[in-house]
Amino acid sequence: MNSEIVTLKIPEALLRDASSVAAAQDVTIGHLVRQLLKKEVDRRLRAKTSNRTDQRLVAALQALLARDMAEACNWSDLAVRLRRHGYDLRPAGCGLTLHKISCGTQVCKASELGFAYRTLVARFQSGISDHPYGALNLIFGADRRPPFEVIERD
Repeated sequence: MNSEIVTLKIPEALLRDASSVAAAQDVTIGHLVRQLLKKEVDRRLRAKTSNRTDQRLVAALQALLARDMAEACNWSDLAVRLRRHGYDLRPAGCGLTLHKISCGTQVCKASELGFAYRTLVARFQSGISDHPYGALNLIFGADRRPPFEVIERD
């Protein structure tokens, strides 16, 4: 692989800290910069172009959470069951999203796991607390959508 020489202007404090990190890893600053730049470029090139969650992640979450989600008898029971795995559900748009409790990161939509909000509302006969649209199925019926459109933006 051919390499090109690139000159970077780096603040002294950052250069000092980078030198310490590189020395601790027994590599050069150039190596450290190349590895970090490669990692960032790869991450951005792999970025999803849609709002769909990686299907491998969805499959793993379904395997982990499906039984608890299917056996929960109400919203509190579901929250306790998900918490055991380190997750919680939060209102989002007309539905719910699954989040990691440890960092608050959104993982996927509950509907991607096969548990749409309207399905859970119908099963529990109530909406989740603090949901902006309450119990959609109880208000609009199980086979009707609310008379508005929710546009989600990232």
